[in-house]
Amino acid sequence: MKIINESEFLREINEGVVVVDFFASWCGPCRMMGAVLEEVDKELNGKAKILKVDVDQSQNLARQFGVMSIPTIVVFKDGKQVHKQIGFVPKERLVALISNYL
Repeated sequence: MKIINESEFLREINEGVVVVDFFASWCGPCRMMGAVLEEVDKELNGKAKILKVDVDQSQNLARQFGVMSIPTIVVFKDGKQVHKQIGFVPKERLVALISNYL
């Protein structure tokens, strides 16, 4: 999984299904979500791109997408936001959610 910044964001989300994890390094639930996302990334085997945005480093992106609580997962399809999930999500539920947009 790749951590992206504001300058990379639009280019990275513009094609296909992209899952963006808004997180912070000091956030315990974010670390738990990160581990789940790594498993999801392996399971989906390239069908969706999974990216991370550090809210401390990219505050404008967090504000733009209304991230008030972390972790927040935002799903994009061809550059458009299609889903937003706040808080920890179990692996099975996250895979099912992403699969809806593949």
